[in-house]
Amino acid sequence: MADYIAFDNAQALNYIEQLGEFFEPNAQLTCNEFGDGNLNLVFRIADQNGNSIILKQALPYARCVGESWPLTLDRARIEASVLEKHGLVCEQHTAKVLHTNNDLAVTVLEDLGHMAILRGELNQAKTFTRLGTDVATYLATSSFYHSDFYLEPAEKKALVQEFTNPELCSITEELFFDDPYRTSERNNYPAELEADAQRLQQSPQLLRQVAQLKSLFFSAPQSLLHGDVHTGSIFVDQNSTKLIDPEFGFFGPIGFDLGSFIGNLLLNYCAQNGRIKETPKRRQMQSYLLTQIQLCLNDFESIWLTLAAQHTRDLALQAPGYAQQFIEQIIQDALGYAGTELIRRTIGLAHVVDIDGIEDDSTRLQVQKQTLLLGEQLILHAEECENKESAYQLIVSLVQ
Repeated sequence: MADYIAFDNAQALNYIEQLGEFFEPNAQLTCNEFGDGNLNLVFRIADQNGNSIILKQALPYARCVGESWPLTLDRARIEASVLEKHGLVCEQHTAKVLHTNNDLAVTVLEDLGHMAILRGELNQAKTFTRLGTDVATYLATSSFYHSDFYLEPAEKKALVQEFTNPELCSITEELFFDDPYRTSERNNYPAELEADAQRLQQSPQLLRQVAQLKSLFFSAPQSLLHGDVHTGSIFVDQNSTKLIDPEFGFFGPIGFDLGSFIGNLLLNYCAQNGRIKETPKRRQMQSYLLTQIQLCLNDFESIWLTLAAQHTRDLALQAPGYAQQFIEQIIQDALGYAGTELIRRTIGLAHVVDIDGIEDDSTRLQVQKQTLLLGEQLILHAEECENKESAYQLIVSLVQ
């Protein structure tokens, strides 16, 4: 992309002014770069009346590593396209795209600054009663309408090609399924976890299950995924929930997104053991997190099966009981992927502040040991769960 240049505040502001689409002609605009992510620049442009938009620009490398880890700028196109596709079928839970420029890897989005990032809110023990249901609605609706149950075969195959995302998929493949299970310079954990890490890396049964999850990730283009459903990619308030940042989007196994969300709630569940000292408050927060997982599993299945009953186009996939069987396999897959999220966020490259923000070293270490064991057991026992009820019971049995 010969025209590409990474923006600073002045350049981002000038770009928006030249577009002339979002503010009054004589508006007094300000621009502030506030993104703290690894892959992008993020600017808020606002006028004197409080109107604002977000300009997001992809960087050609990973910030957390530097220019030695180059990244494709095409991910900006994929991110905007996933938001647009998902927004068509689930507008209420998808951030709105206002403008794109593929040459500059720029996406202009609605400003969700009146909402809050879920991760920070959970770390402050704030709760949102609609969370599990809202995320289930987003995941079930977006995955159904981009699956073989709904799309014509030629349409689906064309979309798989359009959303081929090899470079970012490679990041997921390495960080989720490779690095934590071998010696890697990108792994990041204290020396006190070395024995725990080696136990995982030397477990033949665990390695086989992780290989199976990776193989599915490679070869099961079931639907158009968000690809990065963690609590830092979810905006919330008491009335609504919206997902952002699907630059890792591609056609893959539906259970991956569902499992990533569950895994992040479980990371926070474990982290609360080192965050909330008062036992009643801690148990209340952890009970809330388990309830949201249960709601998400229940509502995901219910919504998906309702859509399948009403809108499945393929005759073979209308076979009695097949949609139920399909969803039960998705939930099994999700448990496994939740386990890989727990493990990779503990000993892999990219951690979560939920745990890293625990100040006491020994307490943080105990939480890390818990997340590793929980992740391991979810991966090992996922296939024993025949339905959403047994999946939830497995989770409860492992955390209590």
